[in-house]
Amino acid sequence: MTTSDERAVDAVVVGSGPNGLAAAITLAAAGRTVTVLEAADEPGGGARSSRDVLPGYVVDACSAVYPFGRSSPFFEDLDLERDGLRWIDPPVAFAHPLDGGRAVLVTREVEATASQLGRDRDAYRRLAVPLRRRFGELIPDILAPFHVPVRSASRTARLAWFGLHAMQPATLLAHRFRDEAARALVAGAAAHSVLRLDEPVSGAAAMVMLGSAHHDGWPLPVGGAGSITRALATRLTELGGAIELGRPVRSDGDLPAAALTVFDTSPLQLDAIAGRRLPGRYRRSLRRFRYGPAVFKLDIAIHGTIPWTADGVGHAGTVHVGGSFEEIAASEADANAGRISPRPFVLLAQPSLFDRSRAPDGRNVVWAYCHVPSGSRADMTDAILGQVERFAPGFRDRILAVAKTTPADLERRNPNNVGGDMSGGRMSIGQLFTRPDGIRTVLDPYATPHPGTYIASSSTPPGGGVHGMCGWHAASSALRHVG
Repeated sequence: MTTSDERAVDAVVVGSGPNGLAAAITLAAAGRTVTVLEAADEPGGGARSSRDVLPGYVVDACSAVYPFGRSSPFFEDLDLERDGLRWIDPPVAFAHPLDGGRAVLVTREVEATASQLGRDRDAYRRLAVPLRRRFGELIPDILAPFHVPVRSASRTARLAWFGLHAMQPATLLAHRFRDEAARALVAGAAAHSVLRLDEPVSGAAAMVMLGSAHHDGWPLPVGGAGSITRALATRLTELGGAIELGRPVRSDGDLPAAALTVFDTSPLQLDAIAGRRLPGRYRRSLRRFRYGPAVFKLDIAIHGTIPWTADGVGHAGTVHVGGSFEEIAASEADANAGRISPRPFVLLAQPSLFDRSRAPDGRNVVWAYCHVPSGSRADMTDAILGQVERFAPGFRDRILAVAKTTPADLERRNPNNVGGDMSGGRMSIGQLFTRPDGIRTVLDPYATPHPGTYIASSSTPPGGGVHGMCGWHAASSALRHVG
């Protein structure tokens, strides 16, 4: 990794997560000199991998599966494959096992997915066929701040169609289906919102997750999440940018001179570091920004594979473990209300089934987490393992080692994960259009009231996920302002 000497540069980026690196690359590609400052001893934020957590296994520190890893406009234009990044496409984007040995398998093919849904197949087609057909054209608008594309009637109509579904609570979206399988499918996709499923906008996550699965699958990077960061860092270096590791920034005094400063940080960190630059009202709004439930995560080494009861689940990169719509809704309601769910909804990935570089022969690594209240100290190990065992009897007998990551661990490793929230703040209706300060609905949420100071983290639109768009939008805003 390159470093730079202490000199004035055009731009400083604080934080080297995917959004920070996206901002730095965008600025460097425009001819600006850029330095990225990272407090940790390796870059990446939530996109990191390690062999130290479970020796001999590649473990993803935070994120593991990337619905927008190839299809976001930033990544699509960047073409990181020429910097060594390679993607794997599991045959099944995600699976949703149900009690009784059944499962729904979501693939790129709408018809193949709908055919599993019995009397709900036609209703699913009516939702998913236009979603798949329009999704590629919707992506630039989905991954952007609130706007109306007034120059194109067809584009406006597509976004309005999507918005009518996305603004609904998942409970309403699920009402179009009659049977458990389709309703559970909606619940598992909607739970990515980390909202109660009866909240407005929770339907947006269901639409986005289903649309992305049918559009491009949910690909996995060869070698783990850190492969994305290595490719981004390589591209930045090629463009003349620099990354300085072990450089915590606690105040303005820790920043080198620069015309632009871009913060890939939480609103709380922006206030703590750059507060003297900002007016009091804006600072108070940053402090009032609301964070969501936390994550309790397990990395599990197993002998063999997970013995799923339902056929086909072993072909999925991601598995939604939680049963029926009602069970998943109860789990997410508990996390948002400050309660511990006895049967939590579990997001599980089994990457080494498709990428043998991640585990020794005959063994596999499993990534799994559930949502818990912010800052929770509860140990959810047994609850998570119990949910997997429910749909894969004998799973516990195959476990070789388990490594826990608590909400406190997540925040300690990456201060952006306030209270263990990996999503950059609640994506509720109240904050969907007002990120990152929770008050203003503005066309440019990346520019702060101080000229030359910008925020690029997942606390800005479009929110959490590895897509680079928060950083790209913030850098684009900066370039518009400075010419």
